[in-house]
Amino acid sequence: MTRNGGGVTRNGGDVVVETLTALGVSHVFGIPGQHALGLFDAIRRSDLTFVSSRVENNSAFGADGYSRATGEVGVIFLSTGPGALTALGALQEAYATGVPLLVIVSQVPRAGLGLRRGMLHQLDDQQRSAINVTKSTAVARRAAEIPSLLADAWSLAQAAPAGPTWVEIPQDVLLEPADVPAVSSVVTAVAERPPRAEVVDAAAVLLNSAQRPVILAGGGVRRSRGGPEALVALAELLDAPVVSTVGGKGVIPFDHPLSAASWIEDRHTTALLEDADVLLAVGTAMGEVTSNYFTFAPKGRLIHVDAEPRVLEANHPGLGIHADAALALTAIAKQITRRDGGGGAGVARGLRDAVEDRLAGQDVAAELALMRDLRTAVPAAAQTFWDMTIAGYWAWSAWDPQDGAFHSAQGAGGLGFAFPAAVAAAIGSGERTFAVSGDGGAMYSIAELATARQHNANVTWLIVDDGGYGILREYMTDAFGQATATELARPDFVALASSFGVPAHLATLDTVGEVVAGTFTTCGPAVVVLPALLHMFAPTHVQGADHG
Repeated sequence: MTRNGGGVTRNGGDVVVETLTALGVSHVFGIPGQHALGLFDAIRRSDLTFVSSRVENNSAFGADGYSRATGEVGVIFLSTGPGALTALGALQEAYATGVPLLVIVSQVPRAGLGLRRGMLHQLDDQQRSAINVTKSTAVARRAAEIPSLLADAWSLAQAAPAGPTWVEIPQDVLLEPADVPAVSSVVTAVAERPPRAEVVDAAAVLLNSAQRPVILAGGGVRRSRGGPEALVALAELLDAPVVSTVGGKGVIPFDHPLSAASWIEDRHTTALLEDADVLLAVGTAMGEVTSNYFTFAPKGRLIHVDAEPRVLEANHPGLGIHADAALALTAIAKQITRRDGGGGAGVARGLRDAVEDRLAGQDVAAELALMRDLRTAVPAAAQTFWDMTIAGYWAWSAWDPQDGAFHSAQGAGGLGFAFPAAVAAAIGSGERTFAVSGDGGAMYSIAELATARQHNANVTWLIVDDGGYGILREYMTDAFGQATATELARPDFVALASSFGVPAHLATLDTVGEVVAGTFTTCGPAVVVLPALLHMFAPTHVQGADHG
């Protein structure tokens, strides 16, 4: 039996915390639970900062937002059964988007694993519940296994494509005395995914012979170390316009001459991608949103680069390159002959002008003004987090991330991401963040006002209150002539936020920019409520194409 410096017997919980400390972890997210008490007692004796949310799903969203904002692996402590299951919806977002998380989950004592002994929180197979939303699952059956299992999961979480990994530790393993020496070092190895030489050669031949090359840059480029720089360098060699997906926003600055922005739900953008004689798609599945709801039909050759082999050619045939984005882009660039002429910048500018002209002909002045006012109000370097709401859908296309970073839940499309992610990002980065939700999505994470207040997080939360699930209202009205189950009773958000001790402000479309800007001169959390009925822009009709 060994004891720590305070005279308390070291146990499996201490081994977990020591391993996390050796890995360089500083923050852990989660909620205490009966089987996980050994973890939480151990964290009390460490230098780790624990951030306790109010719902486990929001713990996972928080770890996700923390990871996106800091570039570190987000770490979560979850309790057995209901606690673990409640987090799965948020883990789906991290899994779909490629965010590295290490999920440490308690379990019933080893004597109950796989049995129905009627233990509290017991599941038949807790690991099986996590398989759909994690890269790997494992169970530590003795304290000696903990350091290596956590180190391996930590490495795998970061290996492209990144994502959540899941390690379960039974209650008795966490509580029993541990004879393992105090953990002061760990062995990690994040695997690289370089491209094969022959496919790089083939891609270079296609691109060097292209007359109208276009690049589609996805979230995989953002998440790849050095990806944005490699992307811009190759685009400049090719003189190719670059369209950013929602997840790829920021890989090329919007003010770069070759940036064709990110109006991926616009038929002008779809047409540009279709008409390329060689389209280089990097770090994107070209899925439902990116393909303008599967209306995209390429006419030329496709080169598809992704670290996830299952997305390669999943929607369109082409030259598939299974590789990390930065490594593939750098390898291809070495074989590209620089082309001059500046035609790519003209194409990019022409597309953006066409989109602006189309919008000018629609009744969306209020929505465009809102995007402009918010962009002016939010500092250029601020990280922004957007829920699945009409304002967020506008931001997918219209928001220029400038010097900050744009984050949304478009990977899995679940509600409630923005606020808990922004709270955790503010705690981790030390900078004020900005979150946007609708009134429906806000109710998913309203309890996290307590977390924001408890940790005095510098976060501004804009709630656009249109009385219901606004985008579903539009979808159902368009499809069926009327909407069902979209209208919602909701609280007085200003009064509710104030009851948590969070300053809250009521705004109008005319004043919201000024109000939001004012919160960026304050400390701690702030809520801005905007009663407004927003509408989506209509897709343009190009050469008989279906509306997307």
